[in-house]
Amino acid sequence: MNSAEILIIDDEMQIRRLLEITLESNEFKVVEAATAKDGLIAAANHPPDMILLDIGLPDENGQIVLQKLREWYNKPIIILSVLSDEENIVKALDNGANDYLVKPFRTGELLARIRSAMRSSTTEEKYPVIDCNGFQIDLSARTVKKNNELIKLTATEYSLLALLVKNEGKVLTHQYLLREVWGPGYINQSQYLRVFIAQLRKKIESDPNVPEHILTESGIGYRFIVKD
Repeated sequence: MNSAEILIIDDEMQIRRLLEITLESNEFKVVEAATAKDGLIAAANHPPDMILLDIGLPDENGQIVLQKLREWYNKPIIILSVLSDEENIVKALDNGANDYLVKPFRTGELLARIRSAMRSSTTEEKYPVIDCNGFQIDLSARTVKKNNELIKLTATEYSLLALLVKNEGKVLTHQYLLREVWGPGYINQSQYLRVFIAQLRKKIESDPNVPEHILTESGIGYRFIVKD
């Protein structure tokens, strides 16, 4: 059995059963909680490798639960919710969620998101050199190469790319990227982000107009994907 343990915090018994069957058939260990209170206790007593969290819990809003978890829990959290509006998605990502899936979801996509989130949580520590189908990022040496040739990046371009790579697979909101790269005074300057994303795509993508690595999540932010 996979050594990775996943905590499911969801009040819908049918969803928990579906997730349990899916995860255990893929050799994950599963722990379940039907309320926010039980979920927080379970996470604190035996911190899992990942948490799947529902927003609509009966005793406390999932966004509040997410904030409480992020006070101490630094492993991946994926939100599973029927709420598909942009406001809730952006709020969850800004509160520290690694990803957001709208119910009903495809089990194959869920498993892919789980693998991506788990991989991204150890990217810098275990995989300081990332090979991405023609270009290479060495986080420890702070270098980027394409077809074995060094790509010249400005300090800001590198900071933006490194932040995306370190969070591989995770959607990073516009506000988060602007705050982390430019500072809190720039969170409304979305034009900065558009310009620098376009510059990065020109330098690393095979076709900047059809990007394979720096993907746009419309109205929300950007996601970096590694493709072999």
